[in-house]
Amino acid sequence: MIVAKLIDITGKALSGEWGSDDETGNGIPVLRTTNFTNEGVVDYTDVVTRTITKKNIEDKYLKPGDIIIEKSGGSDKQPVGRVIYFDGPEHTYLFNNFTGLLRVSDQDKWFPKYVFYSLYGNYRRGGTRPFENKTTGLHNLKTDDYVSRYEVTETEFDKQVEISNQLDKLYSIIKLREEELLKQDELIKARFVEMFGIPIDRAKANMKFTDCVDFNPKKSEIKDLQDVEVSFVPMECVGVDGSFTIRENGPVSSYYKGYTYFRDGDVLLAKITPCFENGKAAIAEGCKNGIGFGTTEFHVARPKEGVSNSYWIKYMLKNDTVHDLATINMTGSAGQKRIQTPFFEKLTIFCPPIELQNQFAEFVKQVDKSKVVVKKALDEAQILFDSLMQEYFG
Repeated sequence: MIVAKLIDITGKALSGEWGSDDETGNGIPVLRTTNFTNEGVVDYTDVVTRTITKKNIEDKYLKPGDIIIEKSGGSDKQPVGRVIYFDGPEHTYLFNNFTGLLRVSDQDKWFPKYVFYSLYGNYRRGGTRPFENKTTGLHNLKTDDYVSRYEVTETEFDKQVEISNQLDKLYSIIKLREEELLKQDELIKARFVEMFGIPIDRAKANMKFTDCVDFNPKKSEIKDLQDVEVSFVPMECVGVDGSFTIRENGPVSSYYKGYTYFRDGDVLLAKITPCFENGKAAIAEGCKNGIGFGTTEFHVARPKEGVSNSYWIKYMLKNDTVHDLATINMTGSAGQKRIQTPFFEKLTIFCPPIELQNQFAEFVKQVDKSKVVVKKALDEAQILFDSLMQEYFG
């Protein structure tokens, strides 16, 4: 296998610019690490403009095919050294001083997207960790050392293009499937509003939320089942997409003290930031013997027979108006804010007839069947993408 040093392909990483506040509104758009995505794509939704008067910055204006590398940022859980591939307009954007620019010099020999995928693959497998410095909470990349030592596998130019196009196509399929899932979620939310209106509409509100459900049911109801095997679900096993995954099974006695109790059919709602703001909520299902335990950072809402069902509860809690109201009522210090039980005890909502809730539940179940098909296609595309990354870049 023939390799080439990254520094021989791109030269040293150019340092970015930050300048001063843009007080005129005519500043230069500057990409920051907040514009990085973990997929290596630029996020243009929050680009700042800055006043930059420094001379000799022409070479720093981004061009299609440029690779921007993160020099400062990251955390213990997320290493520094992410890369994004720039495909925006030429001579429009700069990049800030927490990032660096890698520009392929000989683009007849090296296809920029291929070089990007090589760096992207290395980051995904933790290859930037050995090049980190930590200072006061920040993780800094020893950029010069990394660029001078990192090696890219050489292959014919046409093969580089072929590999890049393969990966690009799979990435497009992955994003398309993700968008399909988002649209189906939005369809359910729209159907909820169509059938029930705004849950906290004062003109329609007819019941306290805690009268519609059994809120945070007492675990004492299973105190005599200490040897019964049940399931355990940590926070990471409840997804923002409503997914619910069981981590492990064990006896009630292993979880009775210190964890939150629930049963199949209960709705779990994350109570702590940022999980609550991100919309983590799911219906428990498939628990061993129908019983589960999870982190104390869950609220549990159990349907009341003849009054409410799981699907209505879940999407009522995820409704934008309810979610926004709950968010502004969170208490606690920054980073540890929670939505507390008293909020739900005071919350007055419109609780529709159970027959209407059941119609909504049937609609959700049909959409969920479609989501299963899309999710399967998404998983297959992701597996293929990952396997090709492994095959080509290790």
